[in-house]
Amino acid sequence: MKKIFFATLILFTIVMNYSCSSDDDGSSLNNNSIATVISTMNSGTWKVTKYIDGENDESADFSGYDFTFTENNILMAKKDNDEIMGSWLVATNSSNNGSSTSDLDFIISFSGPEKFLSLTDDWDIKSSTGDKLELIDVSGGNGGTDYLTFEKN
Repeated sequence: MKKIFFATLILFTIVMNYSCSSDDDGSSLNNNSIATVISTMNSGTWKVTKYIDGENDESADFSGYDFTFTENNILMAKKDNDEIMGSWLVATNSSNNGSSTSDLDFIISFSGPEKFLSLTDDWDIKSSTGDKLELIDVSGGNGGTDYLTFEKN
């Protein structure tokens, strides 16, 4: 129960931060893109096939984990008896470059353990298909680029 409360609190904070943004008019966003990404991720289980943190390939850290993206924005990672709970959300991005998919952020939040904390971010959607979601994040601090790819099991 404590985990659900914490994940809900994190998700609420993220939603409030995005909904208060005054520089996003969403004019280039195809609203069907949000629904499509959400519907796709709600379908089945997923695995991390690539996680590049800057220059380090850390994909193996998530080997064997099945990720489930629920309709109520709960994100579950399960491997054997190990279950990690977080949250996820698709939101409009404050940048407006004319491409409907790249105007969306895929927000992931975990409160632990350490390797899952590294996935916590507001990722830009690089591409999305029915069985693959490619995410990218350019760090504002050190300028490094991170890549995260989920593929359907």
